[in-house]
Amino acid sequence: MVERPIFVAKPASRELVDEVFLHTIWRPGFEAAEKKENIKSLHEAADNAGYHNILEVSTKSANKRGRHLSAFHLKVKTTQKGWVPLECAFQGSKVFEHGGPFVDLFNAEPREAKKDRRLKESGQLVAFRFEDIDWPLEPKTTFYDWLYLTSVYLHREWAVKLYAYGGFSDIEFDPTRSINCQARSVALFLSLMKRGQLDDAMKSSSDFIHILRDSDYRPRLRVEEAPPNLLSA
Repeated sequence: MVERPIFVAKPASRELVDEVFLHTIWRPGFEAAEKKENIKSLHEAADNAGYHNILEVSTKSANKRGRHLSAFHLKVKTTQKGWVPLECAFQGSKVFEHGGPFVDLFNAEPREAKKDRRLKESGQLVAFRFEDIDWPLEPKTTFYDWLYLTSVYLHREWAVKLYAYGGFSDIEFDPTRSINCQARSVALFLSLMKRGQLDDAMKSSSDFIHILRDSDYRPRLRVEEAPPNLLSA
């Protein structure tokens, strides 16, 4: 058993997004069949907890909408490179102690961009730089969320269909190893849209940062709890 989250839009709450962690049976592995079973188990756990009609947001989703909302599928517009995959824009905008941003990744395949060795060998991440704008590391996930919401914003009239879902999952997301999550970004998009703040948030990067800082939206890396030491008693 492991704990994995679903993300629920909470427009009436200052947190904007409710991260609901659920115990679920987990099948390790990278095969499509294993991913499918993990999604099924997570959604069953959500249903048992009272969260119904969950949409998986990833390339592994059985739902076309979920696959189209994947960061590997969505694109963002750049002034010099045109339309590039969201994942490539995110990875290629990272600035490290000893290098970056590696804008050549804008032209890479999303999976290759994510695995580029320079992202591991250039020291500590210090910022993001995209379209000549520097983004801070705090609040966490702000730059990723901005890219994601900017991409989906172009399809905001279609996005009202997402109101039908009780929450969103991303089976590829491990909350103990990473913090940015496309399923969380979808829930954030819906909350801002329902609050009537989406248009204002999308006016500029500074407006977006201001709105998030003015809320209690604060994603955190989840620390695994150590098993109890039965010999210490």
